[in-house]
Amino acid sequence: MKTDSNPLGRGYVQIYTGNGKGKTTAALGLAFRAMGCGLKTYIGQFLKGRHYSELDAAMRVSDYITIEQFGKPCFVHVKPSPDREDIEMAKNALAKTRAAMLSGEYNIVIFDEILTGYLFHLVTIEEMLQVIRDKPEGVEIVFTGRGAPPEIIAAADLVSEVKDIKHYYEEGVPAREGIEC
Repeated sequence: MKTDSNPLGRGYVQIYTGNGKGKTTAALGLAFRAMGCGLKTYIGQFLKGRHYSELDAAMRVSDYITIEQFGKPCFVHVKPSPDREDIEMAKNALAKTRAAMLSGEYNIVIFDEILTGYLFHLVTIEEMLQVIRDKPEGVEIVFTGRGAPPEIIAAADLVSEVKDIKHYYEEGVPAREGIEC
């Protein structure tokens, strides 16, 4: 039931997964749409520490959208196993994003790239399931990233797969500012 203190009524669990480009973009679109209704969104970016244009955009609408990054400005290397610093950064991301979810300050909380964090052995299935179990009734949560495990898919209310069909990156086009970064 919607109230002034709970404008969403029931919050659901959404998953944006798959190998295609657009998972974070879809989550950002949700935050932008929510902002249009006066809802507040927190985005915890796992594995991301370099500058992306969404950081600048969020600063312009900081009354509605907050983004924090929890990663190094380079890619995570996981072979033979993840670096201790990457593990600690992912645990910090999980703790802070979970705290935002429980704070009562946000209507939507996005765990951006948490699923990729699972693939890289930085976050466990049980930790993600615990987030889902602890989700307050009126908060919508979103997990993004490649390779959503079956247990997380089963626990979610909405699952969208972004399928990679064709990408100009394969033709040597680097990431473009404002489009991919």
